[in-house]
Amino acid sequence: MSSKDRKDRDHRDERDRLDRRDRDRKRSRSRSRDRDRRDRQRDDKKSRDRDRDKERDRDKERDRDRDRYRSRRDRSRSPNDKKQRLKKDKHDEEEEDEKLNKKQPISLEEMLAKKAAEQEALSKPKFLTKEERAKQALQKRKEEVEAKRKDQDEARKKQMEFLKNSQLAGDPWERERVERRERRERRERDDDSSKNREREEEKEKQAIKDRYLGVVKKKRRIRRLNDRKFVFDWDAGEDTSTDFNPIYKDKHEAQLFGRGHIGGIDIKQQKKEARFYSDLLDKRRSGKQKEQEKTRLKKEDKREQKQKWDDRHWKDKKLPEMTERDWRIFREDYNISTKGGRIPNPLRSWAECEGIPSNINDVIQGLNYTDPTPIQRQAIPIGLMNRDIIGVAETGSGKTAAFLIPLLVWITTLPKIQREEDVDQGPYSIILAPTRELAQQIEEETVRFGQPLGVRSVSIIGGISREDQGFKLRMGCEVVIATPGRLIDVLENRYLVLNQCTYVVLDEADRMIDMGFEPDVQKILEYLPVTNQKPDTDDAEDSAVLLANFATKHKFRQTVMFTATMPTAVERVARSYLRRPAVVYIGSIGKPVEKVQQIVYMVSNQEKRHRLVQILEKGYDPPIMIFVNQKKGCDVLAKSLEKMGYNAVTLHGGKSQEQREYALASLKTGIKDILVATDVAGRGIDVRDVSIVINFDMAKNIEDYTHRIGRTGRAGKTGTAISFLTPDDSDVYYDLKQLLLSSPVSTCPPELSSHPDAQNKPGTVMNRKKRQEETIFTN
Repeated sequence: MSSKDRKDRDHRDERDRLDRRDRDRKRSRSRSRDRDRRDRQRDDKKSRDRDRDKERDRDKERDRDRDRYRSRRDRSRSPNDKKQRLKKDKHDEEEEDEKLNKKQPISLEEMLAKKAAEQEALSKPKFLTKEERAKQALQKRKEEVEAKRKDQDEARKKQMEFLKNSQLAGDPWERERVERRERRERRERDDDSSKNREREEEKEKQAIKDRYLGVVKKKRRIRRLNDRKFVFDWDAGEDTSTDFNPIYKDKHEAQLFGRGHIGGIDIKQQKKEARFYSDLLDKRRSGKQKEQEKTRLKKEDKREQKQKWDDRHWKDKKLPEMTERDWRIFREDYNISTKGGRIPNPLRSWAECEGIPSNINDVIQGLNYTDPTPIQRQAIPIGLMNRDIIGVAETGSGKTAAFLIPLLVWITTLPKIQREEDVDQGPYSIILAPTRELAQQIEEETVRFGQPLGVRSVSIIGGISREDQGFKLRMGCEVVIATPGRLIDVLENRYLVLNQCTYVVLDEADRMIDMGFEPDVQKILEYLPVTNQKPDTDDAEDSAVLLANFATKHKFRQTVMFTATMPTAVERVARSYLRRPAVVYIGSIGKPVEKVQQIVYMVSNQEKRHRLVQILEKGYDPPIMIFVNQKKGCDVLAKSLEKMGYNAVTLHGGKSQEQREYALASLKTGIKDILVATDVAGRGIDVRDVSIVINFDMAKNIEDYTHRIGRTGRAGKTGTAISFLTPDDSDVYYDLKQLLLSSPVSTCPPELSSHPDAQNKPGTVMNRKKRQEETIFTN
C-alpha cells in the first residue's frame, strides 16, 4: 500500500471519528434536554402538591382557632347572647358554605379537554326518533304559519292605516273613490241577488208548467273525462242524412197560377226552359240599354281572354313575358331551391342564354346537350355573374358542365398561355376531385368541351410519374384537374404555382372531407393569391361590381363547390374561402330512389355467393357492377366469377393507376362484362347503360348505398339494384327501410319491415333487455 493510500485511509478514519463524536454529543445533548424537561415537570408537580398541602393545613388551623374562640365566648356570655351567637354562627356558616360552593375557575387543561369533548359530541351524528322528527316538523310548520299570519296582519294593518290616514287627511278624491267603489260593490251584490231571485222564480214557474202539462224533459247528458268520447244519443230531429224515398225527399210546394207560370208544373223547370222572363226583359229594354249590355258582355269576354292569356304555362310564353309567378312555377317544376340575395333567373334553354357566346353554344349543341339539367339551369347563370356557388345535387346530375361552361366563357375572353412568363404563372383554373377516376372523368369532359375552343387541360393524379406531369405543366395549360394529395406534392416541389388562378372548383366536397382531405384542401387554397379575393360585403352579390373586371386575368377569385350533402366540415370550408355564396339545392329530381328498382334479400354470409350466381344466371345485359367492402374480398370474388365463366375485372384502391384505367376502359368498351369494385367506384364514375348494380356487401351507411345504386338509372333511364343484407348490417336497416318506402318503384320486404332493428334509428332508443332473475332480500 502506498503512502498516499495510507494517508487517505487515515483521513477517512479521522473524519468518521469526528462524525461519531458529533453525533454522540448531539444525542447526549438531546437526552439532557429531555431529562431537564422531565425534572422541571416533576418539580412543578411537587411544588403544586406542597402548595395544596399548605393551603389545606391553613384551613384546618383556621377551623381550630375558630372553634377555640367560640368555646371561650360561649363560656363568658349570657343565654340570650348565646342564642344570638348561635344565629350569627349559623348565618356565617351559610355564607362560608356559599363561598365554598362558588365555582372555582377551571384550569387551562380542563378547559381544553372540555372543549374537545364538546366538539367530539357535535361531530357525532345524532339520530332522532320518529316522535322527535314529527315534533320538529310540527314546530317548524307552526313557526311558518305564525310568521305568515304575522306578515298578513302587518300588511292589513298598514293598509288600514293608509286608508285611515288618507281619509283623515281629508283628501276629497280618495274619499270619493272609496265611496264609488263601495256603491259599485253594493250595486253588484244587489244585481246578483235580484238575478238569482228571478232565475229561481223562472225555474219554479217552469216546473209548475211542466208538471201541469205533463212534459217529461230529458236531461242532457254531460260527458265526464272517464266516459266514452263518442256518445250516440241524439234526437231524431237532429238527423241530417239524405232520405232516398222520393216522397220524403222532394217536399211538396204549392203550385199557383200566375204570370208566366203554368199550374201543376215545377217552377224551377219552367225557369230553365221557358223564355218568358228573358223575352219580357228584352222587350222592356231600350236600344241604348241593349248597346250597353253588348258592350258589357264584350268587356267581360275580353277580360276572360286576357286572364287566360296571362295564365298560360311558362312553356307557352316567351322570355320577356315571364312573370315572377312563372319563374316560381319553373323552379318548382325542376325542384330548384336557392338561397342568397340577388340570384338570377334560371335557364329555360341554351338558345335563350345571352351570356354564352355562339362558339361555345355550337360546342354544346355538337355534344348533343339538348336541354340543360336542373343544376345547369340555375348554376350557369350564377357562374356567369362571377359569383361563388354552393351546388347541392346528386352525382350524375350534370354538375361537370355546370362549372365548365362559365369557366370556358371566361377563358375564351383571355389570351392563350403561350409566352414563357405566362406559363410560369400557372393555370387559370384548378378543379379538385376526391378520386383518380373522377378526376380522369372530369378531364375527359373538359377535353370534349375545351379542345374545339383551344383550351388545354392537364390532370395531376397519383399513380403516374410526377416528372411527366411536370413536363405537361411546363408546356402550358389553362385548366388543371387534380386530386388533393398529388397536387400538394406538385406544389411543394415547385412543379406548379397558382399565381394567376382565379377559378377554383371543389367537386364532391363532402366525399373529399370524408376521405380526410380537409387539411389538404385548406393548404391548397392557401397557395392561391389573396389580392383577387372578393370583398366580404354586399358587393360580393352585386353583378355590376363582379363583372367590372371579368374579362381580365385579374378578375375576382371565383370558388365553386359541388356536394351531395352539407356536413359541418363542408360548411366550415365554405365560410373560410367563399364570399357570400349563392346556394343552389336540387331536390328529388334525378335521385336514384325514383328511377332505380331496389330489391333486398335477407341472407346469411354463406348464402350470398349462391344467391349471386342465381341472379347472374337470369341473363342481365352487361355492363354489371358488383360492390364489396374490402379489397381482398374484391379480388377473391372476381377470381371466383372468372372460374365460373364470367368476364370480370376488379377496381379498388390497391390497384396501380394503369390497372384501374384498364378496368374502367374495359368495362366501358365492352371487353369485360362485370366490374367488382369497392367504394372507389361508388361516386362520380359514369359508365353508360349499367343494367344492374349488386351490393354483395352492404354499404356501411345509407349515403354510400345511395351513391352505389346511382351508377345505374342514369341519364333518364331506369335500372335495378339488388342488395344482400346480413345480420351484421343491422345499423343500416332503419335508413334502408325508409329509403325503400319512399321509392315509388320499390317495395320493402316483410322481413326487413318487421325486423326489430328497422323500427328505430340506431342510437335513438335504448335496447331494453329482459330482466334477469334477481334475489331480493327484505328486512
